[in-house]
Amino acid sequence: MLYYRTYVKDESLPWVTFVHGAGGSSAIWYKQMRAYKKYFNVLLVDLRGHGQSGKGTWEDGDHFSEVSREILDVLDHLHIEESHFVGISLGTIVIQTIAQEHPARVASMILGGAITELNWRTRFLIAIANATKYILPYMLLYRLFAWIIMPKNNHLESRHAFVRQAAKMCQKEFINWLSLTKSVNPYLEKLQSSISHIPTLFIMGQEDHLFIKSVKTIAQKAKTATFKVIKGAGHVCNIDEPDLFNQITIEFINRQKRRLAS
Repeated sequence: MLYYRTYVKDESLPWVTFVHGAGGSSAIWYKQMRAYKKYFNVLLVDLRGHGQSGKGTWEDGDHFSEVSREILDVLDHLHIEESHFVGISLGTIVIQTIAQEHPARVASMILGGAITELNWRTRFLIAIANATKYILPYMLLYRLFAWIIMPKNNHLESRHAFVRQAAKMCQKEFINWLSLTKSVNPYLEKLQSSISHIPTLFIMGQEDHLFIKSVKTIAQKAKTATFKVIKGAGHVCNIDEPDLFNQITIEFINRQKRRLAS
């Protein structure tokens, strides 16, 4: 089972499950915990091969379905029937997969630094990584990715946080996770067409230059989606501007609570 931590405020309160991105760990949510623990029960997980979770048992053909199933195994173990989900970067694809395959388990989705499409720049980066993954040390590739995705001085803390956590991985795990990007655009398109009924908040840094354009397009088409932009933040907006991120996302969850109660 994946490594997890819980913070239980009151059994009657909603659960919120946090899902980090590739190369990260549950530690990247450190600026959210104080605020969230006041209002909700919180579940943090480390994805396979990340943080304190063991190396993943990868089989041929493993995709986001298998990764998301491991999160649901933790929810089942804790007898959590339904949760709000908060994700960042690649973690948003995992959450969207859970919503597609097990919609009854998802009260709402908060997708930060969301990935809804890989543009040509991102696909080019991934092609370079695939071509050199057995030659170059994965940390060299990861540092390059981090710098391209989060290039500005005000993204420094985000870059350092992700590089620090990525150092706990290994070359094989990096290659396994890289394999999930194969044919990901058709998969993302299929996801978005099947989960449009679930309340969703897309929250993006204004400087998230690789992903914000496609997310805005998707959000405008989805009837149940809210789109928020945080000025002065990049891809990892929960670290760049944590106070605004916390305020916007907690208000969104509380609106879902009021909607369900009415």
